[in-house]
Amino acid sequence: MDGAAALGTASLARPSARPETSEPAPEPAPSAGQMERPQPDSMPQDLSEALKEATKEVHVQAENAEFMKNFQKGQVTQKGFKLVMASLYHIYVALEEEIERNRDNPVYAPLYFPEELHRKAALERDMAFWYGTRWQEAIPYTQATRRYVRRLQDVGRRQPELLVAHAYTRYLGDLSGGQVLKKIAQKALALPSSGEGVDFFTFPNIASPTKFKQLYRSRMNSLEMTPEVRQRVLEEAKTAFLLNIQTRLPRRLREGSPSSAFSPRHRSSDGSLRSAF
Repeated sequence: MDGAAALGTASLARPSARPETSEPAPEPAPSAGQMERPQPDSMPQDLSEALKEATKEVHVQAENAEFMKNFQKGQVTQKGFKLVMASLYHIYVALEEEIERNRDNPVYAPLYFPEELHRKAALERDMAFWYGTRWQEAIPYTQATRRYVRRLQDVGRRQPELLVAHAYTRYLGDLSGGQVLKKIAQKALALPSSGEGVDFFTFPNIASPTKFKQLYRSRMNSLEMTPEVRQRVLEEAKTAFLLNIQTRLPRRLREGSPSSAFSPRHRSSDGSLRSAF
């Protein structure tokens, strides 16, 4: 993913062999599930490309969420930004706890880059900046964020093969769109250019985000998984985007049914800015 509740490619289809007959056998009618989900043989070969393709539409949904549209225009308040940063703190604490739990598990181990990617320490500094020395007692913890955290914990403890989907949507999104979003926040909130309050967006141990993303994608593509697990990973990546969107919803919508407006079956058009903020 080259870049959304931060801040695409052609399928390589393999034609299936069929005995030669005078009249071709009729194709069975696809079920609703088959129409919705790409079948393993029609997916792009690489997992990284398959994930980018599978999440294009929900990624645009994330970009078109009210908070992100306003943010990209520089219309962000200190109150709203603080709430988002607190949500990110809880999310990354949970994600990185589950990554540590599975650091030696072959379903995740090739993607273990704590020095380069992990955000907990940076977010702790941001929490101290925004909420003061007693930030751990002061930061909010919304129901939408709690749902996201529970999902991360369930994946890490019971379905670790899906952890790659959450790491993909978070870290590669942060690397892709983070610097743009950092500059927007600094200007809109009159923050110091030295980086206080937006440490989250800075990856000091990555000299070239482009080269690192290439390395990360190659490691993703090296993971061994069955077609069934691969499909579950693609669906989990869409779930990660949707959970992220829900943490950015206005309160009047956030407290409603999360499945009503943000179903994994939602479809929209393609977009450009790449970030999981």
